[in-house]
Amino acid sequence: MEKQGVISLGEAFVDYISTDSTNTNFQRLLGGATVNLAVGTSRLGLPTYYLCKLGTDSIGQFVEQELKQEGVNLTFSVRTDTKRMCGVYVHLKETGERNFHSYINPTPDEVLREEELRRDVFEKTKILYFGSGTLFQQKSIKTTEAALKYAKEFSNLIAFDANIRLKRWESEEQCRQTVVSFLKHATVVKLAEDELNFLMETNSIEAGLGKISKLNIPYLFITMGGKGAYGVMNGDKVFIRAPKVDTIDTTGAGDAFTSGLLYCFHEKGMPVGKKELTEYLQFANTVGAAATTEIGSLTSSIDLTELKKIFKQ
Repeated sequence: MEKQGVISLGEAFVDYISTDSTNTNFQRLLGGATVNLAVGTSRLGLPTYYLCKLGTDSIGQFVEQELKQEGVNLTFSVRTDTKRMCGVYVHLKETGERNFHSYINPTPDEVLREEELRRDVFEKTKILYFGSGTLFQQKSIKTTEAALKYAKEFSNLIAFDANIRLKRWESEEQCRQTVVSFLKHATVVKLAEDELNFLMETNSIEAGLGKISKLNIPYLFITMGGKGAYGVMNGDKVFIRAPKVDTIDTTGAGDAFTSGLLYCFHEKGMPVGKKELTEYLQFANTVGAAATTEIGSLTSSIDLTELKKIFKQ
């Protein structure tokens, strides 16, 4: 049987997103980088498995129902009565840029544990995706390391998107050291421009790319918001401008970009030259831009069916 599908490993969040720039009224939406990714790849038609710990209270049920409505498979997630879902309050600027105002985690010890992972999901899938959203905690580090071991055992592509939120970490140095230590495990790495400079302790994208090149990441992608994105492989660098759209809310745009990338890797394999790398970037840029046209990290007005047709031509 041919391996198919994407695993997203992480922590589900509820985003409380301000409905306007006064930041006084909030809309409850499903969120979190690994959730956004799972929904993104599911919407693009890939079998998608989300691995996390879910609560059974009303908020936990809201998260589970939303994910199931999006076609995300939760068979390999774990449920417990004592888990309370994490939340993020997102404020909006008049420009549509988002600001992570505060982070709440009522039950920080209730995370998916390494012994709760099931190896059979890794056996059937092509890609393991993870981020740094849970790596500030030792239990989650152990779980992630176990998932990486399974992924390598079954020759899965490993994708890592830093998605750094410093409010969750004890210190900048703890964050930097932890995230950099996980970069070496991934074949595909996606970073935002500011994350690249933070991790490499540089102040320009050129300096950051020069320094990170020493890590020999096979496929590195750097997003620059509305300006576009870089793709780097085998020392070759490609830059593609982002499509022009009417931006309302940038929440989740980077996760949508990564969903588009993983769709490309899943369906067409590793890019072997600049032509393929350029195609992957164009597709990911378009998916990412679409996520900015409505409020929330999961919304998109783009016709993804038409987008996929364009990609397959």
